[in-house]
Amino acid sequence: MALKDYMAISGQPGLYKFVSQGRNGIIVESLIDGKRSHVSASAKVSALSDIAIFTNDGEKPLSEVLELIKERENGQPTISPKSGSNELKDFFLEILPDYDVDRVYVSDIKKVVSWYNQLQSLGILDFKEEEEEKPAEETDKNAEKEEAPKAESKEKPAAKKAQPKKTKQSETVKKPAAKKTTAKKAGSSGSSSKKS
Repeated sequence: MALKDYMAISGQPGLYKFVSQGRNGIIVESLIDGKRSHVSASAKVSALSDIAIFTNDGEKPLSEVLELIKERENGQPTISPKSGSNELKDFFLEILPDYDVDRVYVSDIKKVVSWYNQLQSLGILDFKEEEEEKPAEETDKNAEKEEAPKAESKEKPAAKKAQPKKTKQSETVKKPAAKKTTAKKAGSSGSSSKKS
């Protein structure tokens, strides 16, 4: 499964796997105990693929940060999220030296470390492959979108040109007919007034 199928739910421990769309929300499965539950549409749910870490130059996707941790640890578990604040900050500075120390809190670092360890324990650490597949899919979708407007643009002008010609011809036929009938009525009414 891709990172977009794994979620963090505000106020809930650990990560969850998307199962299906439910009534007024989604059905998820906890990666901790495997229990399924319904999450209402009003809950704050974030797919891991949508999470990014603030850096001094912008943002770095979580997938890239997890990949950096994986490379540092050679695919093994990393430090405990229960480590001290200074130890967690030093660890994160080693992984991501340009992270924004004013906007990334120790609680954020704990979450990232905890998520990495949880995903690592389940063998879900192929972040590069998932990210490389996305651009290829998006390219295919973009190519389809580009082809569709071209086909529509060829059809629309032809339809527009055909419609005005028909309306002009029908209008010219109706107008002279209307003038002739009014002229006959005027002549007949004029002749009848002369007789009387």
